[in-house]
Amino acid sequence: MSLQQEKKVSTAPKFGRLDADMADVDAAILRSREYLLSQQHAEGYWCGELEADSMLEADYIFLHTLLESGNPDRLRRAYAEMMRYQNEDGSWSIYPGGPGNISLSVKCYFSAKLMGLKADDPRLVKCREWILDNGGVVACNTFTKMYLCALGQYDYDAVPAIPPEIVLFPNWFYFNIYEISSWSRSILVPLAIIYAKKPFKKIPAEQGIDELFVGGRENVTLRLPMNRDAIFSWRNFFLVLDRMTHWFEAVHIRPLRKLALKRAEKWMLARLEMSDGLGAIYPAMMNAIIALRCLGYSEDDPQVIRARDEFEKLGIEQPATEELPEPTFRMQPCVSPVWDTAQVVFALGEAGVPRDDERMIKAADWMLSKEVRHKGDWSVKAPKTEPGGWYFEFNNEFYPDTDDTAQVLLALSKVENPRERYQYEVAQRAIEWEFAMQCRNGGWGSFDKDNAKMIFQYIPFADHNAMLDPPTVDITGRILETLANYGYTQDDKRVQKAIRFILSEQEPDGSWFGRWGVNYLYGTFLVLRGLEAIGFDQHEPQVQQAAEWIRMVQNADGGWGETCGSYDDPNTRGVGPSTPSQTAWALLGLLAAGDDRSDSIAKGIRWLLERQKPDGSWDESVGEGVTRQALYTGTGFPRVFYLAYHMYRNYFPLLALTGYKRAMERAS
Repeated sequence: MSLQQEKKVSTAPKFGRLDADMADVDAAILRSREYLLSQQHAEGYWCGELEADSMLEADYIFLHTLLESGNPDRLRRAYAEMMRYQNEDGSWSIYPGGPGNISLSVKCYFSAKLMGLKADDPRLVKCREWILDNGGVVACNTFTKMYLCALGQYDYDAVPAIPPEIVLFPNWFYFNIYEISSWSRSILVPLAIIYAKKPFKKIPAEQGIDELFVGGRENVTLRLPMNRDAIFSWRNFFLVLDRMTHWFEAVHIRPLRKLALKRAEKWMLARLEMSDGLGAIYPAMMNAIIALRCLGYSEDDPQVIRARDEFEKLGIEQPATEELPEPTFRMQPCVSPVWDTAQVVFALGEAGVPRDDERMIKAADWMLSKEVRHKGDWSVKAPKTEPGGWYFEFNNEFYPDTDDTAQVLLALSKVENPRERYQYEVAQRAIEWEFAMQCRNGGWGSFDKDNAKMIFQYIPFADHNAMLDPPTVDITGRILETLANYGYTQDDKRVQKAIRFILSEQEPDGSWFGRWGVNYLYGTFLVLRGLEAIGFDQHEPQVQQAAEWIRMVQNADGGWGETCGSYDDPNTRGVGPSTPSQTAWALLGLLAAGDDRSDSIAKGIRWLLERQKPDGSWDESVGEGVTRQALYTGTGFPRVFYLAYHMYRNYFPLLALTGYKRAMERAS
C-alpha cells in the first residue's frame, strides 16, 4: 500500500461517525426539498433572480436619457442601486471583490452625471482619478463607445465600424453573420442599424465627460493603432478594412446601405416574434429598442411598445428594508425559468421526490410546453434537422441551446408523466437535435454548431470577448450524462468522439475549464459526472488526476470556492472563498470519480450541513448592509460579464447531499 493510500485510509471517517451523521444528512435533504418545493410557481416552474453587475442600471439610465423616456422615480432607484457598488478606489467591478473595470466605470460615472451628480462630488472625483489612471475613455470597449456617441461624448468616426451591410453576406460566405455567436449576432444587427443611423442627442455641458479623456478630448488620438510588430496580420487587415469603411462613410459611398437596412430590419423584426425581446437578453433588447426608433418607428408603434415592455419586465423593484433604508430598482440580464426548473426537478428527483408527484408532473408539463417547434438561427448549419430542444427563458423560439436541452432531458427522466408517449416523442426529438448540433471535434457549443472561427476575434468591434460559441467540455459533459440516462453507451461513435474531445481538453493539473460556470470547479465536476454516467472507468488516470486536483484546492474550512479572477489568471484556479454552489460541484465531482471515503468528502459535507439555514436554503453573499451582494458563480462571457444565479446555492447542495447519501448506502 502506498503512503498516499495509507493517508486516505487513516483519514477516512469511521463508520460510526458516518452513521451518526446520516441522520443530519437526511434532515438537511428533507429541509432542502421542502424549501425548493415551496418556491414553485403556480404554473409549475421555478425562476430565481439572475444578478449581474451595475452595467445594467447604467445602461438603463443611458437608454431612457437618449429616448427621453422612463419613470423618473424608477430611474432614481436604478441610480441608487448602481451607486451601492462603487469600490473604495472609485471604480466599479464586474464581479464582487474584483478589480475595477474601465468600461463599466466610465458608464457608471456618466450615468451618475446624467442623474444630476456633480463632477466635484467626492465619489465622482475618486472615480475620475481611477479612470484617468487606467487609460481614460479611449480604453473602453466598442459597445460603450457607441453608447457614448449617441449622447455626443465620443465620435462615431472613431468607433470601429459596424456596417449593416454585414447582413447581406450569403450564408456560404466565410464572414457571414452565422459564423459569430448567437448573442453577438442579436446584439450586433441592431447595433449596425444604430451605427448607420448615428443617433445624436445633445445633453447639457455639465453632464458631459470630456474630463475623462487623458490629456483632454481635443488632444486624443482616437484611432485604433496598427500592430507594427506583425504588419501582415489579421488584426491589421481588419483595421485597414475598418478605415476604408469609415472613408466610404465620410464620402457617402454606400450603394447597398438601403438594402442592408431593410434586410437588418426584417431580420430583427422576425426575431422579435415568439420571444421575450430580441434574443431575450438585455443588450440585444436595448439595442433593438434604439434601432426601431432610429428606423422611424414611433413611440406608440406596437413593435416599440412590446420591445419596451419586454425590456422593463427584466426589472426588479426592491422595497426598503432594515439593511436598505431606501427602495432601489435593478435590472436582470435575462430570466432563467427553463434552466432553473430543469435543475430543480432533476435535483428533487434525485432526492427522492416521487416520479408521479403532481408537482413534478406539473413542472414537466410546463417544460414540455416550452419545446421549440420552429427553426431558428441554428438551422443554418443543421438545415435538415427537425426542430427540438429548449431555450433558457420563458420565450426564445429562435435560440434553443444544447445545455438547457440536456438539462431538461435529465429532468424529464425523473418524472412519470401520464402523457408518457408524448413526453417520449418530445425527448427523442430533442436527442436527435442534440446529435445534429455536435461539432466536428466531438464537443458541443451552446447555440450553434462549429461556431469557432478564431479569425473573428481580430475584428475591431470584437473587443467584448464573446464573438464565438466554440464547443466546451462543461456542456459536453452534461450531454454525456443526459445520453447515458437515455440508454446510450460508449458503443456509440458519437459518444466516443465526445469523450475524445473531453480528454483532449484536460489541463495539465487534471482540471477542466468551465465556460458557463466559475470556473475550473464547474468544468471539472460536469466532465466527471458525464464520464461516470457514460461508463468511463473511474480508475483511469484522467479521472483520478481530476479528483486529486479537487481535493488539492479544498479550503481549510472544508468548502470550495473559486472567483471569476481565474479567467484572467489560471494560476488562481480553484482559489476563492467557499460557496455552497461550488462546494456542491466539488463534492459531486469527487463522488463521480469514485471518492466517497476521503476526508475531503466528509469535510465538504459537514461544511454544507453547518451552513444550511433553518428554512432549508443556503446563503451565498458577501458584504454587509447596503453593500451586500451575491457572489458570482455563473459565467456570461469570460473576462467580461458574470452572473449570480440565486438558485444555484440551493439546488446544487441538495444534489450533492443526495449523491453522498447514495454513496454511503452503496458502501454499507
